[in-house]
Amino acid sequence: MRSQHNAWLHAAATVAAIVLALLLHFRVRPFTAGEWCGLAVSIVAVWVAETFNTGLEVLAEAITHERHPTLKIAKDVAAAAVLLASGGAVVVGAILFVPRLGELLGWMPPVR
Repeated sequence: MRSQHNAWLHAAATVAAIVLALLLHFRVRPFTAGEWCGLAVSIVAVWVAETFNTGLEVLAEAITHERHPTLKIAKDVAAAAVLLASGGAVVVGAILFVPRLGELLGWMPPVR
C-alpha cells in the first residue's frame, strides 16, 4: 500500500466514511444494522476492486515493460471496476449520509 497512491485515497475515504457514520449515528439518529451492512459492503467492494486492479498492474509489469494492447485493455477494465465500485460507494454514502447531515445542519426535518 505504501507505493499505491489510490490506496491512500481509498484509506482516507474509508476513515472519513466511518468517522462520519459514527458521528451521525450518535449525534443525529442511529443507523440500522442494514445501513451499517450497506456501508461496510460498499467499502469492502472498493477495496476488493482496488486490490485486484493493483494485482493486475503488477502482473502486467512482470510480464513485460513494453506497451501491449491486450494488457492495456485488461488494465483499463480493472481500473473501470474500481471506478464503478467507488461510484456505487458514493451513492450508498449519499443515501445514508445526506438525510442525516440535513437534519444535523437544519436543512431537513428530523426523521423519527
